[in-house]
Amino acid sequence: MSLLDDGGAGMVVLGDWNGTEVRAWKPAKLAERDFSLDASAVRATEQAAAAVRAADQQVPNTWEALARLLLRHEGVASSGIEGLREPLVSVLIAERTGAGGAAGWVADNLAVIDAAHDAAHLPLSVETLHTWHARLMRNSDLDPDLIGVFRPRVGWVGGSSPLDAAYVPPPPGEIGELMDDFIAFANEPGDLDPISHAAILHAQFEAIHPFGDGNGRLGRILVSRSLRRAHLTRHSTVPISVAIARDTGGYLSGLYDFERGAVGPWVRWFAEVAKRGAEVTDRLADRTRQIVDSWNDTLRRLRSDSAARALLPMLIAHPVLSAPDASDLLGVSNTAAANALQSLADHGILEPIQAQTPGTGRNRNWYAATELVNIWTN
Repeated sequence: MSLLDDGGAGMVVLGDWNGTEVRAWKPAKLAERDFSLDASAVRATEQAAAAVRAADQQVPNTWEALARLLLRHEGVASSGIEGLREPLVSVLIAERTGAGGAAGWVADNLAVIDAAHDAAHLPLSVETLHTWHARLMRNSDLDPDLIGVFRPRVGWVGGSSPLDAAYVPPPPGEIGELMDDFIAFANEPGDLDPISHAAILHAQFEAIHPFGDGNGRLGRILVSRSLRRAHLTRHSTVPISVAIARDTGGYLSGLYDFERGAVGPWVRWFAEVAKRGAEVTDRLADRTRQIVDSWNDTLRRLRSDSAARALLPMLIAHPVLSAPDASDLLGVSNTAAANALQSLADHGILEPIQAQTPGTGRNRNWYAATELVNIWTN
């Protein structure tokens, strides 16, 4: 039963929560909405697209390792928005060891970003979203029957129940049809520019809130996928989550505007966020180059064929590693790899860190390029 049509943006519908009738918001299908933008919004999207392309060109093919760090920066920032604040070193170790807990949860976020980028050229599907959600939430405390499936009951954002919530998304019976429309829009943007398309996709996903939890992180992953699919980013990602985290008020206000039919203000805000994300990319790329140059200067007296010198350029892709990792990277014995790590530690490039390795057996001795890691967490 519909109660209100808000200028074509959606309507209030009734849902059931534990036998109590609640009012929920059902957004209009994207195929039915008018996304015409005024001149200022169009100009903002053009400027954002240019900034994103330019930033992506700062990460050439030969700097794939830097692209990986940008992905990690985005994943950690996205998780931080949800209150998951783990040291990046712990997350990187969790990636290598499969550890669980909060660090494992953030590492799973990174894995889904990787998967979304790898499959950006493929059409999006319900099955793909379910697979990503299952990976994203496997280390969470979400009920198992809510992992990897659309929520089967009423959800809400803020408050202790849908009766006092800040936002109640559509009831579960509406999700299937809305997500079919969402996926069609994701795969066929029509005449929309890439920035507007990504902005609208994200806002609609958050309005539907199809999963029991993880909608914010998955919605931000879909932004990154959308920009990659549109070829705005080819080598890396733009850390949108970093910029969102610095203006959560603007973010929530923009989503509210979109849900009530004001597309232009939301798109302009999102375009500004994309520009700020591009500026972060530029800044981090420059700082990474400076650090690598200083490392090379520090090791200038070591033999050019030493294992430590050979390992140095690999630290961008592997800023946290153990002797077995270094052994695999260099093709040398564990002893030679351990000596290389210690040499880099003696020169102040690596720092020994304490970390538990899950499972049985001895814990590994881990080393971190903390100077490099720190610039991605500030």
